[in-house]
Amino acid sequence: MQLPRTPSFSLNGRTALVTGASSGIGQGCAVALAEAGAHVVCAARGTEKRETTVAALTARGFSAQSAALDQNDLNAVETLMRARRFDVIVNSAGTARHAPAIETTPEDYDAVVGLNLRSAYFLSSFAAKQMIAAQRPGSIIHISSQMGHVGGVDRAVYCASKHGLEGMVKAMAIEWGPSQVRINTVCPTFIKTPLTKQTFERPERKAWLEEKIKLGRIGEVEDIMGAVLYLASDASGLVTGTSMLIDGGWTAD
Repeated sequence: MQLPRTPSFSLNGRTALVTGASSGIGQGCAVALAEAGAHVVCAARGTEKRETTVAALTARGFSAQSAALDQNDLNAVETLMRARRFDVIVNSAGTARHAPAIETTPEDYDAVVGLNLRSAYFLSSFAAKQMIAAQRPGSIIHISSQMGHVGGVDRAVYCASKHGLEGMVKAMAIEWGPSQVRINTVCPTFIKTPLTKQTFERPERKAWLEEKIKLGRIGEVEDIMGAVLYLASDASGLVTGTSMLIDGGWTAD
């Protein structure tokens, strides 16, 4: 009897780019892909944390290198895409400027939509162009948010950028599917990172979040790593144009 075989989660021989890789979720994604055997290019604007992350990866015997990248600089993004062939792209760069919608400034809007949506759009486009030209399958993964599926107080601009990202991914998946270039999102709930630390230091805020998250706890970076590895690997070979909600049940209502 011929039994089916589990598709491989190995990324041996593949090259991955992780943007926003210097800390938090992006750093976790870089670790997950490196552990699976990929050569990981860790890209971010800040030098010190980026270099520290790469040093820690290589010290553990993983294959990694550093790349300075301002993702809002589309010329720099395109140059990086042309410089080498990537099999996996994980976009973890993002920003937020939370405020009531009636207080949003054009500058805040441009900053959030510019990084969360505009740069994500062209990073995807440039990456897919190179994958298609090389006639090789590829996987593009965006770290989106549960707020790409629901609304939130003081988060009109952030939600607009993430809802836009979700729609963009669906359209690109249709376009690039015949070339075996897959594109998906991972949508976390609130995750403990250096950037969110202050939020969780407020007891009333933390209690409210734990009430909204049906599993009753704030997310950890490790909660995201398995989903990213799955989407990067052959195990998700028939998955494109969709989102993985890692939200502890927030959006189940």
